[in-house]
Order: sequence, then structure tokens, then C-alpha cells
Amino acid sequence: MNMTGLSIKHLSMRFDLPNGSSVQALKDVSLDLAQGELLSVLGPSGCGKTTLLNIVAGFLAPTDGKIVLNGHRVTGPDAERGMVFQQGALFEWMNVRENVSFGPRMAGKRERDYGSHVDHLLDVVGLRDFKEKSVYELSGGMQQRVALARCLANDPDVILMDEPLGALDALTREKMQSLVLKLWKETGKTIILITHSVEEALLLGERLLVMAPRPGRIHREYRLPFADMGVATDLRQVKKHPDFAQRREEILSMIWDMEEEIMGRTEGAS
Repeated sequence: MNMTGLSIKHLSMRFDLPNGSSVQALKDVSLDLAQGELLSVLGPSGCGKTTLLNIVAGFLAPTDGKIVLNGHRVTGPDAERGMVFQQGALFEWMNVRENVSFGPRMAGKRERDYGSHVDHLLDVVGLRDFKEKSVYELSGGMQQRVALARCLANDPDVILMDEPLGALDALTREKMQSLVLKLWKETGKTIILITHSVEEALLLGERLLVMAPRPGRIHREYRLPFADMGVATDLRQVKKHPDFAQRREEILSMIWDMEEEIMGRTEGAS
């Protein structure tokens, strides 16, 4: 068995409701991710994307199946898996550097052991001149940079990102997409990114999963060149590639058909 990387084995998740009914959020999802791969996950609302991420994070225990990371089973949250949320979930009473240092401090490390690494991360995400600023003084894009640096300060093997750029304006989002690709290449981390944007999934996914609606399962997988292209090329140039436009239309049509199917089910049940 491959002892490095992430393995999702026959994962299913059922939520039992108070009225005695249940919702099958995921059904028999299997996937292997090698160390350093970048996976983006797309799908219509209710297809189990965030549920899948929360199970990998250890926040939820699956009904069936298991998650194996580097040869051991995932049974709960751990510093080896870092999470970046849509809203940064930062500590507003701390300044930028204190936020980024939080994980190493909680792990019992001393400033002399982690200080230079934290300062390096602040440089990498472009916040060196803002390290003494309070979080509430920062823009949304800057707050997400803090969240990324705080995640990396814990040196996780896997970074889980749940719509991390969804609340940003278009220009800031594009800059942050470039930063995610830069960090991916420089750190060699395994990254799983959930997004509702087909364009973003294509730009950031070395591999891309399209999830089918409930019960959530893998409908289609793509292996794409655009993330590697985006590391060295302006993302606007990547979007002009003819294959990019073709894939975007193909996946948009696929998800649109799924949404229509969901709407049909809803109308038929009403």
C-alpha cells in the first residue's frame, strides 16, 4: 500500500433527521491523492462537497468508509490537516503576526523556534509591512492571506480550502488565485479546494472532480494543465487558451444539466 498521500476509501455519509427520515449526502466515494497534488472539487448545491471536506478534516465521522493519510487512519482533527474557510476565522483581538503564530504557540513551541518561519510566511503572502496591524484593519483579501499563512505555519501535510476566495471581488480573487498556485508549487503541499466557480476550479485544479447531486458521488474527473501553466503565466493568458474555453463550456453544461435535474425532482415532489 502507498504510505504517502491521501486515500479516500468507499466513503459514505448519511445524516439521520429528527423526523425519522435520512439524507444520503455521500455514497461510495473513493479517491487517491499523491503528495503534492492540487485537487479542485465542483458540483451543484447539495452534492456533498463540503461534507467530503469536513470528513477529510476530521470534523465529521463517515457512516461508512475511511480516510487514510500517510498510512494511518484519520479519526479526528489534527495539525497534519489545515483548513482555510471562506471567512478567515481569524482572532480579531490579535494582530497579523500573532494570528499566524497561533498554531506554533499552541503546540508549545518557542518564538526562537518558529519566529523566522512565521516572518518568512508573511513575506511570501505579501504581509511583511502589515504584521503589526489588527485584523479588522485589513481588507478581505488581506485577511485571507493571513488565513493562508496561519494554516501554513502549522506545516500541515494537506491543506483543505472551503470556498476560500468566494467572498472576494474579482480583481482580488484573481490575485489570490495566483498566490494559491505560488504557495502550492513552493511548499509542495497537497491541496483540496472546494469552489462553486468552474473557472476557478479549472485554473487551480491539477485534478478536478465534478460531483453528482445527492447522493454525492464522483461524476467525472479531469487531469488538467492549467494550474501548472498558471504558475509561470498570467492567469488571464491561461484563460485565453482554447482548451480552457472548451473545458469550461463542457463542465458548465454538465453542472447546468444536474441543476435542471435537481429542479425537476423538487417540482415533481411538490
